[in-house]
Amino acid sequence: MRRRLHETSVELEVPFHDVDMLGVVWHGHYYKYFEHARTHLLASCGLDAGDLIGARYLFVVIESRCRYSAALRYRARIRVDAWVRDIEHRIFVAFEIHDLDGGRRSARGHTVLATTDLAGNLLIETPHEIRARLLA
Repeated sequence: MRRRLHETSVELEVPFHDVDMLGVVWHGHYYKYFEHARTHLLASCGLDAGDLIGARYLFVVIESRCRYSAALRYRARIRVDAWVRDIEHRIFVAFEIHDLDGGRRSARGHTVLATTDLAGNLLIETPHEIRARLLA
């Protein structure tokens, strides 16, 4: 499945504590920006902590990747786009970060979530209830 399911965006401003002495965002903070968008995306599908997730299932990150193309700087206004690309055996969430001030993409990446039951047992397929919420 290559289509974009439940595409969403969040806008943020790069805070001072995310940059180094040169005013450039430390590379690890891009994952934090991804997390903001992923949380918004999953909540919009009723899959936030405390909904179906946490009550019956857990998500665990099993893979993450970020490819950087342009540095972000202090106080940059950014938009983080997130969408679901695959849901059958894992939840593949793709991201792009755009520098709204510079007018270009700064990074793209993804995280892959596996589903477990509450005891931590890995589920080979994404449960029907989760797939249904992502397809709705």
